[in-house]
Amino acid sequence: MEDDMGLTSVKLQFLVLVLAVGALVATVWLWPRLSGRGWPAVLGRVGVLAGDQLLTLVALALIGNSYFGFYGSWDDVLGTDTGSAPITVAGVGAGIKVLSQRAVRGGRIEQVMMPGPTTHLSEEAYIFLPSAYFTDKQARFPAILSLTGYPGDPRNLMTRLDLPGRMASAIAKHQVKPTILVMMRPSVVLPRDTECVDVPNGPQVQTYFATDVRRDMIASYRVGSGRDYWGVLGGSTGGYCALKLTMTHPDAFSAAVSLSGYYKTIIDGTTGDLFGGDKAVEQRNDLMWRLSSLPAPPVTVLVTSSKKGESDYRSTQQFLAAVKPPMQASSLILPSGGHNFNTWNRELPQALPWLAQQLHAPASAA
Repeated sequence: MEDDMGLTSVKLQFLVLVLAVGALVATVWLWPRLSGRGWPAVLGRVGVLAGDQLLTLVALALIGNSYFGFYGSWDDVLGTDTGSAPITVAGVGAGIKVLSQRAVRGGRIEQVMMPGPTTHLSEEAYIFLPSAYFTDKQARFPAILSLTGYPGDPRNLMTRLDLPGRMASAIAKHQVKPTILVMMRPSVVLPRDTECVDVPNGPQVQTYFATDVRRDMIASYRVGSGRDYWGVLGGSTGGYCALKLTMTHPDAFSAAVSLSGYYKTIIDGTTGDLFGGDKAVEQRNDLMWRLSSLPAPPVTVLVTSSKKGESDYRSTQQFLAAVKPPMQASSLILPSGGHNFNTWNRELPQALPWLAQQLHAPASAA
């Protein structure tokens, strides 16, 4: 259970907000007493104004961090997370360690560490197992790899987007067959933003998701191994990763949903040099270049944007126009909506069932 005063806790946000408002009220009440010209009065005025601003900034920072998911804990902020959770690696494809589990509506959520025998990377994941997973013990289930934006917190996929609840509801309404969710963040070497790139002489993040995560899931859970069993969904950076993983590895994934994603690797102070000066690596990570220069992959994708409020609307139209068979692309374009959870919550009632419907239905072993 999350600490009551953890970085993202509602109690902490409320407490600091109350303190900020209380400090402002106290400042108004005390100000006449601090109106003198002596040093004590001057220092008092400076002190209360600085205190007011500090508490207000901290309150805004906590609320903003919780909304956008920049950091998940105090250790994330301070860089003191030692990653002490145990990981058992007993061979290729083995080693998922379940850290916790809890029952939820329509199934169970397991918190795990996902090791990477191929890439030597490791990342936390939350796995939603639908109720059918426990009743039909002969079936192999489809799975959706669900990715946050950067820096992201995989818990936002549950608390802000309610992917497990949406999936459980869609299953109950017989809109989709029971499907497993694998909820993660795309950057496995925080604080660096790797943009799901196999960095030359660096972290092989694309291979981690396309090979290690799939292999771990297939070895530890009853997930189908074929490409038709696997899809990817993500928002923002996660949306770009979803498209890239699917287009680059059509042997591993058959469908993707990109919520407000983009189509070319972002390079900035958080990424550093992702290409090592290799133009070929840069091109392979440019989805528009792939569409114009390489054979179209046999995958199906859905991209979302907004005519007003999203900066990727024009590039999304260009991407859709560049798609050619056997690749298929659909779009969900809102009249207006910003680059935020509210917009994605308006898109997910259609986008999540759409993706699950593209995947192979569970089939009991003979």
